[in-house]
Amino acid sequence: MQRTSFSDARCPIARSLERVGEWWSILILRDASLGITRFDDFQASLGIAPNMLTRRLRALTESGLLERRRYNDKPPRYEYVLTPRGRDFRPVMVALLAWGNRHFAVEGPAMQLIDEVTGEAVEPVMVDAKTGELIDRARHRMQAGPAADERIRARVETYLHQRAQQRAASTPSAQ
Repeated sequence: MQRTSFSDARCPIARSLERVGEWWSILILRDASLGITRFDDFQASLGIAPNMLTRRLRALTESGLLERRRYNDKPPRYEYVLTPRGRDFRPVMVALLAWGNRHFAVEGPAMQLIDEVTGEAVEPVMVDAKTGELIDRARHRMQAGPAADERIRARVETYLHQRAQQRAASTPSAQ
């Protein structure tokens, strides 16, 4: 079955998934953020088939998330290093880590985010960089941006309408 491409989509989530929406890609980026750079080390860490790893590394390099650097001439050998764009994916992984620990780690966290100063485990949250306010559904909403096409505008309008109905249903009526 042919996979749908989101490369021309206006939605930033769809465009992001075009680059990292395959699970091997996210796991490669996880390992790269932990310091793994070499093909054999990625393969050993992930247990991934060499042909699949080659395809994923190529796609991540073409998307500008990894940079391929030669570290040996004879034989030619390469390492894969996170680019600034790849490093910017870290908050997404931290959010996935926190979400996975909160909802799926019934045995307890297998990986945690640690404060290097205190040595304590931290609970990551998302905040508004301007105000420092915690991002939550009650205060913040998604909205169509200036570059939104009609599909995005319709999707967001449906969401806003449903949200208004939910709020009206949960608000006690004035007597």
